[in-house]
Amino acid sequence: MTTEEMKKSHKLLKEWKYDWKPLYRGYTDKILYVNISDNEVKEKDVDPQMKEKFIGGRGYDLKLLWDATKPDTKWNDPENEINISSGPIGGITQYSGTGKAICVSISPQTDIPIDSNVGGFFGPYLKFAGFDALELQGKAEKDVVIFIDGLNHKVEINQVDYDSVKDSHELAEKLTEMYAENDRDKRNIGVVSSGAAADHSLIGMLNFSFYDSKRKVVRLKQAGRGGIGSVFRDKKVKAIVARIPGLKGNLNNVADMEAIKERGKRFNREMRELDDSQAEMRTKGTAHLVNIMNDYDLLPVNNYKYGSHPEADAIHSEVWKARFTQGIPDGCWIGCNMSCAKGVDQYEVRTGPYAGQKVIVDGPEYENAGGLGSNCGIFNPDYIIEANFYCDTYGICTISWGTIVAFVMECYEAGILNDERTGGLKLNFGNADSAMELMHQLARGEGFGVIAGMGTKKMKELFIEKGWGDPNFLKDIAMENKGLEYSEYVSKESLAQQGGFAMTNKGPQHDEAWLIFMDMVNNQIPTFEDKANALHYFPMFRTWFGLQGLCKLPWNDVEPENNAEQDEPEKVPEHVDNYVTLYTAVTGKPFDKHEMIRQSERVYNFQRIFNIRRGYGLRKNDAQPFRAAGPVTIEEYESRVERYDKHMHEKLGIDPEGKSTEEKMKLLRKYREDQYEQLLDAVYKRRGWTKNGVPTIEHLKELGMDLPELIEVVEPLQHD
Repeated sequence: MTTEEMKKSHKLLKEWKYDWKPLYRGYTDKILYVNISDNEVKEKDVDPQMKEKFIGGRGYDLKLLWDATKPDTKWNDPENEINISSGPIGGITQYSGTGKAICVSISPQTDIPIDSNVGGFFGPYLKFAGFDALELQGKAEKDVVIFIDGLNHKVEINQVDYDSVKDSHELAEKLTEMYAENDRDKRNIGVVSSGAAADHSLIGMLNFSFYDSKRKVVRLKQAGRGGIGSVFRDKKVKAIVARIPGLKGNLNNVADMEAIKERGKRFNREMRELDDSQAEMRTKGTAHLVNIMNDYDLLPVNNYKYGSHPEADAIHSEVWKARFTQGIPDGCWIGCNMSCAKGVDQYEVRTGPYAGQKVIVDGPEYENAGGLGSNCGIFNPDYIIEANFYCDTYGICTISWGTIVAFVMECYEAGILNDERTGGLKLNFGNADSAMELMHQLARGEGFGVIAGMGTKKMKELFIEKGWGDPNFLKDIAMENKGLEYSEYVSKESLAQQGGFAMTNKGPQHDEAWLIFMDMVNNQIPTFEDKANALHYFPMFRTWFGLQGLCKLPWNDVEPENNAEQDEPEKVPEHVDNYVTLYTAVTGKPFDKHEMIRQSERVYNFQRIFNIRRGYGLRKNDAQPFRAAGPVTIEEYESRVERYDKHMHEKLGIDPEGKSTEEKMKLLRKYREDQYEQLLDAVYKRRGWTKNGVPTIEHLKELGMDLPELIEVVEPLQHD
């Protein structure tokens, strides 16, 4: 279908015009509300209390979702929302990593709010078009495209009919062409879309486009976690498009541009001088982590059974460096010098509906190499690149998909699944052809692919219901918590990282706390109190990025040359000071590193109470599958027998000599499960929560979050 044919199919359902006003110190103080059930479009003022306590980004999204939904709202109810917001710092171009937005919705996987961060142009462009957040509610009868026109200051809802254009790479390219006035104007368009697999699964994700002016192609970044793309397609939204007149230096109308420029120049100098010897972000992106994780036994292999593999060199960071186009600025937002959005250009697709076409593949990121590759026992770079492309364009969360397929493969090898149950697919570890066909099935809405698209938790429950396999074994190896699949790090030897995954508000994503090196490698947090302090500070600190419209990578992937000499080097204090300066320079408000944490605590505790309001958010919901903590199978134990025997002798005070593997596994399991329970106690206490994981009223008062609607939820649970 041509772009012109697509344009002709548009039927205008609603046009709404608005008065645009320049931003002031990072804010518009306006929310764009769109309800596609009745095509209502309106502007909402941001309440001063909301601005003070929820800041922007994830905070705004969560507050809007709380106000719009009931405790029992389902993910596919019309009243569920998709809320998208950047934040006051989002959209500045003088400091790296300032183009992020956060998407929030009731998740089809977890039944609680999911938050997912994403790069690309749409988040900043929404703000520059006049709105701090988009609040999208309702369900359309037929597919719609929402157009936010920041040039002519109007919003359109168009009913569309182009079923043949289903997937994100085509949608983003054609809609950019349709709404841009000329080739130069393509850089002023941001598109949000999903793909065919989101129509048939609970793991759909959203793609946010950005125009790569060097390559002259439209590229994609992903809001991957929790199935927001499935909500998007259930609402029959085909795409959301934002257009602005163009970028200039101070659209945020900041308080002190010179301070921002000075810190931006300082960071850019660090990138130029230090990146090649530290993280190699500009040449490898996050894929530089693959060999590091393999070396430290942290790379997931065969559904997290193992942490390394002899064939891992086949997906070594140098392999990806050779595949990535070098020497091209690869930022997903203007002015970002980290340049980590690597791409494989002119990749010829071998399978599926786009076979024979040459495409740009964004990544693979580390998570994709680890999840689609090693965790499934596949060490074929071409498979990983192709699976990465199809996950993106089909609208599938790559992290969830990698963990799902790894679970399916272990079930197949354990006899829980067989050829009859998989519809003939031989889903053993390492079988790239069957893994690829499984993904294509999901996109077509066929076969076992649709079962895989339910996600790990619901598959586990289905297999147990059907009597396929031992329920306890299935619970041990299904790597999900709260219904969300684990991201791609082996946490067995890091108790702090076990907490960093399973104690999250949304489910096990590493963006709250990545503590493996502090805990396992450097032994910087040996006591429960130390771990609890880390599991308080880092989730709160990292939450702050999602309130502001910031990417986390510039914080610590490249560090100042003298960082190791500083107090608390793990916090990268000079970069923390950069962010304190940025916030004050944008907003004009007094600010310090302590208020940074308090801002985050307010929103973090609000999200915890939101989970409780929905019937979750308690201690039992922070439980982890045992595969995250230790060996589940005999082969798993015996693959690291020296490590586990030594651990038993030193930590448990038990001589393993003469004991069977089964006996040793039972003893080790009891010890590690008890350690995790003690960790929960310590972290809850540090966070100001009860032993059941409920924020105390006293703590809420200290934070200034003793709002009546929150007290109503937590008061009956204060003594549980």
